[in-house]
Amino acid sequence: MKILAVSDEVSESVYSANIRQRFGGVDFVVGCGDLPYYYLEYIVTMLHTPLYYVPGNHDPLYRQNVLSSLAAGCENIDGRIVRYRGLLLAGLGGSIRYKPVGDNQYTQFEMNRRALRLAIRLFWLRLVQRKRPDILVAHSPPFGIHDDADRAHTGFHAFVHLIRVFQPRYFLHGHTLVYKPNVAPPVTRVGETQVINVYPYRVIEIETPLPVVEGNNHER
Repeated sequence: MKILAVSDEVSESVYSANIRQRFGGVDFVVGCGDLPYYYLEYIVTMLHTPLYYVPGNHDPLYRQNVLSSLAAGCENIDGRIVRYRGLLLAGLGGSIRYKPVGDNQYTQFEMNRRALRLAIRLFWLRLVQRKRPDILVAHSPPFGIHDDADRAHTGFHAFVHLIRVFQPRYFLHGHTLVYKPNVAPPVTRVGETQVINVYPYRVIEIETPLPVVEGNNHER
């Protein structure tokens, strides 16, 4: 199964008339935030595949029945758990709060509470169905893994705990630039989890029984 993951920057390789030739084999798309909704809508329309996304700190706050606050034809999984062809996906969007007022920004404490609500549902799935999440989708990185030294790009402690407790196969995020000299390599293994910075896009191939990451497709 192939996944196209996108984040933060409109890529000419994706937003292209050749998108079907380049990415027509993907089974679904994951959006890790801070992308214009017209871009997500273009991807889902051209590839005819499901697209699951979380909002970034530059995205509008989701409001029920407000069309401008969601990407048409795509599914916002912020704070939710979804299944697709046997895979279990969970999402937590947003960034650290770095200014007094801003949508999809959270303090460490606020994200801890959001992560706890998600963790309760994940514990139930593990208890009842013996199922762990395959993919955790976030905008920001975990604290100390792919995050940056400035306030706005600090990672979340809650994500580190989620990884340690649930050991998903993948933790996908964006928010930090992969080509800055002080940023770690975009793929880091933490236990059984591959933490992957997908900025601006990356194709991930999941094979059974072992997952494989395909290439490093970031652009300058």
